[in-house]
Amino acid sequence: MSDWMEVLREECKHTSQNRMAQRLGVSSSMVSQALKGVYPGDLSKLQRRVEGELMGSSVNCPVLGEISTRECLDCQRRPFAATNAQRVRLYRACRSGCPNSQLERLNDVN
Repeated sequence: MSDWMEVLREECKHTSQNRMAQRLGVSSSMVSQALKGVYPGDLSKLQRRVEGELMGSSVNCPVLGEISTRECLDCQRRPFAATNAQRVRLYRACRSGCPNSQLERLNDVN
C-alpha cells in the first residue's frame, strides 16, 4: 500500500471519512471507495490532495511561489475572474503549460 493511502487511512481513524473528505475538498464517497480499493476513477487527484494537506507536499507555482499541492489544485479549480489580477494570472498559468497543472492546456489563454 502506498504511503499516502496509509496516511489517509490513519487520519480517517482519528476523524470521520466525511470530515476528512471535506478537509481534502473531495466527496466522502471518493474517500470511502479509495480506502476500500474499489474507486473506479483515477486516484491521482486524491493522492495529490492527501500529499499536500496531510503530508506537507508542495510545488513551485509560477504565480504564487511555493504552495501546497492542495492549494495548487484549489487554484486550478477556480473560475476566471477579470476583477482580480492574481486570479487572471493563475487562470492563465494553470492552463498554459504549468508543469503542476492537471488541466488541459488551452492555446488561447494569453
